[in-house]
This record gives sequence, structure tokens and C-alpha cells, in this order.
Amino acid sequence: MARKSFSCSSTLFLVLLAVGSFFATYNLLTMAVHYKAVNSLGLANDPIVEMPDNMRRSRGGKALFHVALTATDAPYSKWQCRIMYYWYKKTKDMAGSEMGKFTRILHSGVPDNLMDEIPTFVVDPLPSGLDRGYIVLNRPWAFVQWLERATIEEEYILMAEPDHVFANPLPNLARGELPAGFPFFYIKPAENEKIIRKYFPKENGPVTSIDPIGNSPVIIRKDLLEKIAPTWMNVSLRMKDDPETDKAFGWVLEMYAYAVASALHGVQHILRKDFMLQPPWDLEVGKRFIIHYTYGCDYNKKGELTYGKIGEWRFDKRSHLRGPPPRNLSLPPPGVPESVVTLVKMVNGATANIPDWDTS
Repeated sequence: MARKSFSCSSTLFLVLLAVGSFFATYNLLTMAVHYKAVNSLGLANDPIVEMPDNMRRSRGGKALFHVALTATDAPYSKWQCRIMYYWYKKTKDMAGSEMGKFTRILHSGVPDNLMDEIPTFVVDPLPSGLDRGYIVLNRPWAFVQWLERATIEEEYILMAEPDHVFANPLPNLARGELPAGFPFFYIKPAENEKIIRKYFPKENGPVTSIDPIGNSPVIIRKDLLEKIAPTWMNVSLRMKDDPETDKAFGWVLEMYAYAVASALHGVQHILRKDFMLQPPWDLEVGKRFIIHYTYGCDYNKKGELTYGKIGEWRFDKRSHLRGPPPRNLSLPPPGVPESVVTLVKMVNGATANIPDWDTS
């Protein structure tokens, strides 16, 4: 089968991608302003739900989880996947890790030029036009296909994303029927009850039973995800079809859909704030496991954050829509938080060691 490359994609696709990135950046900026305000009040800690004592697993044996992420064949997705996979390989066998095998679920429908580099399972995209330009809508459909057709040896699955970097060895944070997820401050089911009730009727229980999460990062038992995934897909499509919901949830619609789908199946997550950090707002890596570089990092030469304004120094993944960032990115100026410095060093460490980096 012929390999498909982004260079053959239409100009229209690039325009749509750029427009989508603009709106994504706008939404992220809005979220970031709120994030900064919450941090300034000392209220940034999301609730942590500890696992019950009877669910605490002895440390005698490992409970491996399969690392899975969905991806497209666009250069923007490819270079992120290559960095993510590099750090997966570096941390997989470290002490404390319970990572199993790895799969990039490619929802372009055809193989690409990374098939030999990254373990990949090709699935079909949604029918043309069904995602309405919201490419993330392919994620639940991709997981449905993968779960139905692939052979997955591990009992648990980590749903990850291309812009995740493993900063520390990741153990299995789930416990039996309690998956582990990351609490996002901007996922607020209770504040959107009127909309949520369209998909989560009162007979299903209070809206507060819906966790403030998305599907990623989540570590979940495979049999639970097999039940949730079709519902997640259906709820996502229904939400996108509803103008009120689509307008209210925007680029986090699919995250709300996963949270609602989980609650419909009576599944509650252990909420782990240490699961992930998000520079530039989280200042230190510490013992947290995943760096999520969804936000742009902009600073002046004094090391002061200039979020929303292009900095004299910056790292923003959206600056590299058409191809990978160059090797050996400049380090941020003195005074920039350790989390940002670590992120750039990890990107540089990966790109320096990935062969044929410029071909992403």
C-alpha cells in the first residue's frame, strides 16, 4: 500500500489546520488566564481522590499497562509522536515503571513513513465531514476500532497523547475497577449541568458523579475501556451535533464526552494531580510523571512570562505545524521555571538522537 505523506495533502487542509490551531490557541489562552488567576489565589490544587485501602495493590508484582495514543499522518502529529516514543523507550525499563508495550493508533486509514520506527496500528477515520473540522472527534472512534481488532496483552491501558513526554518512570496508578485520571481545572460538569443533563439524565445520579477529566492521561482496565469507548464515541458525536453543547464546550468537547461516558457506566476515577504537569503554569517537574506541552511558553530576556504575547524567547508546538522543530533549540533565559527548561532539554535530547529527524 502506498505511503501517504502530508506533502501530498491539499492546501485546503493546511488552511483548516491553521484555522483550527488559531481557535485552539484562543481557547488555551482563555483557560490559561483562568489558570493563572486560580494559582494567584492559592487554589490551584484539584481534588485528589485516594484509592480505598482495600484497593491498594501490594508492590510484589507489576501490573503492566499498554501505552496507546491516537495520531494523524500530519507532520505536526508525527514529530510529537517521535519525541513521545523516544522518552517512552528511555523510561520504560527504569525502576518504578509499569509500562508495557506501545501503540500509535493512526487514524488516517493508511500507513505512513513511521511504521517501522513506532509500533503502529492503522484504523479508519470517521466518514468524510462527520468530524466537522474537529479532528479530535476521531479519537474515540480510533480507540473503538483498536480495541475490537488489536491483540492487547496487558490488562490495563494508558491513553496518552503525542504532546506527552515521560519525565519520570510511570507506575500503574489505577486500582482494579478504579481507573486513574488527571483532574483538569476547566472541566466543570456541575457548572454546566443544564447541558450535561442532555446526555446524563437525572436518573443516572448527580452531576457531581462526573469526574473533571478527559480521556488522557487515563490508566484504565482494558475491559472497562471496551465498555466505555463506544459510549464515548456516541456521546462525542451527539455533543458535536448539538449547537449549544458545541459552543459551550468547544475544543474540550471530546473530554467532556469521555467524562460523561465513564459516569454513564458507573466508573469513577482516582484523580491524581501528580499524573501530569503543564508548563509554563506548573513550575517544577518534581515527582510528576508526564509533561504535557499544550500551552505555549513565551518569555522576555529577563525570564518573565509574556503569555498571550510572542516572547523574545518562546517554545510553542504550534510554531511547527508544517514540520519538526530544529535540533538544539535555544534554552530559555535565566529565571524561567525549571519545568520549561526541563521540557526544552528533553525535546533537544530526543531530536539529537532520533535518526533522520528532519524527515518527520
